Amino acid sequence: MKKITLLAFAVALTVASCKKEEASSRIQDENVKTTEAANGQTVNTPAADPNVANTPSTDAAVSQNGTAIATFDKTVHDFGNLKKGTKGETEFTVKNTGDVDLVIIDAKASCGCTVPEYPKTPIKPGQSEKIKVVFSANSPGTQSKTVTLTTNTQAKQELLTIKANVSE
Repeated sequence: MKKITLLAFAVALTVASCKKEEASSRIQDENVKTTEAANGQTVNTPAADPNVANTPSTDAAVSQNGTAIATFDKTVHDFGNLKKGTKGETEFTVKNTGDVDLVIIDAKASCGCTVPEYPKTPIKPGQSEKIKVVFSANSPGTQSKTVTLTTNTQAKQELLTIKANVSE
């Protein structure tokens, strides 16, 4: 009796999973919009999803014809001598010298004592924005910290460096 019950359960589970597969295929097909490209070919593109917010994407340079190029006023800033327990603050200016929007996806510091603030919106070609970096001088000695920017440039990452000589 247990074998028959188990077999019936397995068959019911298989049938239910097949129906789910058909439903997900149908939903997937509904979410693909067919469009005609300029050359006359038919192209399938994802339909807009109203539940997904518009966020910057690493595909920005790919979806547009061209390249984003990040040009900086400087890539290294030396604070010189700082007293332990103080903070140093600087700004790097980034200009988009490419021909598509420049998107800074993320900015990560090499240490928790360094905090970058970067523009969250795309930088249009020819436009400039500021990247603020605050350094907390917590440890004495010569310090060198980096901020790695993840971007939609061809290099995919840009590196900014700050330096300081921290004294007691």
